[in-house]
Amino acid sequence: MKIGILGCGAIANIVVSKIMTNYDDINLSYFFDNDIKRAEKLASMTDGKATSNFDEMIDNVDLILEAASAKSVEIYASQVLKKGKDIIIMSIGSLMDNNLRENLIKIAKDNNAKIHAPSGAILGLDGIKAVADLNLTEATLITRKSPESLGRDIKKEEVLFEGKASEAVKKFPANINVAAAISLSCKRNIDVKIIADPLIDRNIHEIYIKGEFGEFSTKVMNLPCDNNPKTSILSAYSAINLLKNLNSTFSIGN
Repeated sequence: MKIGILGCGAIANIVVSKIMTNYDDINLSYFFDNDIKRAEKLASMTDGKATSNFDEMIDNVDLILEAASAKSVEIYASQVLKKGKDIIIMSIGSLMDNNLRENLIKIAKDNNAKIHAPSGAILGLDGIKAVADLNLTEATLITRKSPESLGRDIKKEEVLFEGKASEAVKKFPANINVAAAISLSCKRNIDVKIIADPLIDRNIHEIYIKGEFGEFSTKVMNLPCDNNPKTSILSAYSAINLLKNLNSTFSIGN
């Protein structure tokens, strides 16, 4: 499988490092970034090609991995799908825009393409999807990160946001993709609280789901990427796992 990577930042660097040493059947062949030097760096590690021509990349790969930004999804995702190519969207917060999401789904259907969204920096999406139609009464996310990762310079704990996921992804587009992943999985605009905590060095996500099935909660304490504290290492590994499963004849979970 030939993969093109859109966005050559923290996630892409982890994906390249892991796949190059573990998965011979995944060919990271093209790289595209607004900063061509970042694309060239990753291309040199894989014997791939850095390009400033996005259409060239689409035409020469089987799938695009978006690891850039919500804005990049708006600009490039439709181009990928119109050419009948699949896309993995890491910036899942962009899909909280109902018009954008429905438009991309329609384009994908019309062109026999698929849109994949990894679980990212959290656990439990399989369970959330399984109970989404069972009269949920509560669905909440509490995210706690360092002030640095949230763009703040504060010395004590502070609640930066409390409201719905659709607003959270607008205010913190690089930090709270997990809220979108949960919302889309449980088919509702979940309640979100974002806390800046100077005493922690991890990205912590606590999820609580309750409904007629019962209730469950998960807590994930992720190490942030070294070169981008906004992003959890687990996000990159969720993309790697998805790529691996696309080629697998047997996989567990969905």
